Amino acid sequence: MEHKLLVLCDPEEDYALHMADFLRRKKDMDWDVRIFTVLAELQRFCQEEVIEILLVAETAYGEHIKELPVKLPILLNESGILREKNLENIDKYQPAEQVWQEMLALYMEKNGERYPKVGGRKRGKLIGLYSPVRRCLQSTFALTMGQLIAEKYPVLYVSFEYFAGLEEWQDRDGQDLSVLLYYQQNRPDTFGVQLQALVKKVGKLDYVTPMLNGENLLYITQEQWKSLIQALLNTGDYEYIILDLSESIQGLFEILHLCHKVYTIVREDSKAYQKIYRYEQLLSLLEYEDIKEKTAKCHLPLFRKLPGEVESFTKGELAEYIMELLKKEGIL
Repeated sequence: MEHKLLVLCDPEEDYALHMADFLRRKKDMDWDVRIFTVLAELQRFCQEEVIEILLVAETAYGEHIKELPVKLPILLNESGILREKNLENIDKYQPAEQVWQEMLALYMEKNGERYPKVGGRKRGKLIGLYSPVRRCLQSTFALTMGQLIAEKYPVLYVSFEYFAGLEEWQDRDGQDLSVLLYYQQNRPDTFGVQLQALVKKVGKLDYVTPMLNGENLLYITQEQWKSLIQALLNTGDYEYIILDLSESIQGLFEILHLCHKVYTIVREDSKAYQKIYRYEQLLSLLEYEDIKEKTAKCHLPLFRKLPGEVESFTKGELAEYIMELLKKEGIL
């Protein structure tokens, strides 16, 4: 693989060390990350090396930086004032994840698909979560399961809920599932890097922000969803992809058909029983018997208390229930 250098130059040593550590821990990033807090050392380094990306603090930037062999220089702006109009700027004092995403977007704009990453890992498995019973803790179940599996394997969570009501997803930046769909349909050559730029984390679990406008889910065709899911699998980035499904999407049964395993939460009351019965009748009528065969029906007990924060979902009674389930399935 071609040698790629990502260099951070910042006299603020604590920031440089923490940012470099964050970048080195990014999944699949195959850049060689170097840091310099003294400009003279960077200049000596550049006598023998060409730098792919240089993140340089505003306080360290000057004419001497322009002379270095750098393909993409990016200024870490500290003052909030745009000093160099011909130089890409990123706000230094924001979350490291946001710095990463903005840097990656700039790199992709310049280089397209040539994002240096490790590929070729084995194909992942799809886990589908769907129940015709409403208010059955499906999303809580799916996110708990995802975080538990993510302790051992790379996992991506994708929500197809019309209204994804988690508080953590209220601060939207416009970079949601619809953006990923756009690139899969219109720029498939950059899909992998767009995915890396869009994913966020809760614990060790990766997720794509659900669509802000849930109504858009209704207009996406079955084939578009299948193409997106296939593209996610083809990246090789994830051992498991968890699909939190709903009736809001076209081709629900076809997507369940693609899944390696399906979990359906059921309840004991008569109304819930009728819904499950009719759902299974429809599966048989439409010749989706395979979905019934690979479905695990989950009769959840009455939990005394559920965690309030997503990060706490891995603790408590529901987490213990799902842990036992995953052990029986041989996933954990």
